[in-house]
Amino acid sequence: MIDFQTIELNKDARGVATLWLNRAEKNNAFDAQVISELNAALATVQDDADIRLLVLRGRGRHFSAGADLGWMRESAELDYQANLADAHELGELMQRLYQLPQPTLAVVQGAAFGGALGLIACCDMAIGAVDALFCLSEVRIGLAPAVISPFVAKAIGERALRRYALTAERFNGQRARELGLLAECHPADGLDAALEQWVDNLLQNSPQALKACKSLLLKVGAGDISAELRQTTEHAIARLRTSPEGQEGLNAFLEKRRPAWQEKN
Repeated sequence: MIDFQTIELNKDARGVATLWLNRAEKNNAFDAQVISELNAALATVQDDADIRLLVLRGRGRHFSAGADLGWMRESAELDYQANLADAHELGELMQRLYQLPQPTLAVVQGAAFGGALGLIACCDMAIGAVDALFCLSEVRIGLAPAVISPFVAKAIGERALRRYALTAERFNGQRARELGLLAECHPADGLDAALEQWVDNLLQNSPQALKACKSLLLKVGAGDISAELRQTTEHAIARLRTSPEGQEGLNAFLEKRRPAWQEKN
């Protein structure tokens, strides 16, 4: 793995990669280096065929406090084109995480402000602490959650996004679960145990089927029916049924045994 300065990327023997925001002394706040290193880490994960699942976490008390104050101070002194370049890099990060071939799971504790909500929304699934604190805080400092807004809208819906982006209200893990930003919330000291349950469950599934399923669901989107989408889904199941893992899974089911990928766990 690459030797990063602001993040960590680890992979275990099961093929579970954990991507840590690793600026606990700065509450894992974003700056240009963090964004660049996250983009590099996700490129590494995308190209690693042995990685079956990516877990996104933050070291220390907080998942991420949003944008780094020093970085924001520097951004205020940049011209329009330089700020546009910064925004493009953040957009690349969100798009890369959203479209990562492997399933992604965010684990959230403490504060998750501003761009941190974008990271959570871009993951396929997220769990968090009941007392975690979420906020789209940008309007309080004269900005807007611009780059992350399409992804947050997909996660919590247009109406809720308008409320929380315009009011900059803070909300807890329970409310985040109600909104759909989190799939589950737990006491903070139970997050690690909950994470292991999620990982164990996901690893029961065919690695190739998980990637194929995610790719298909990105195309399905909200499920607007069309002849093209119908054809896409028909080809997808035909490919999976005739693939090596599809054949192994079907035969294992019929023979009442565990498929090969479960034997490795």
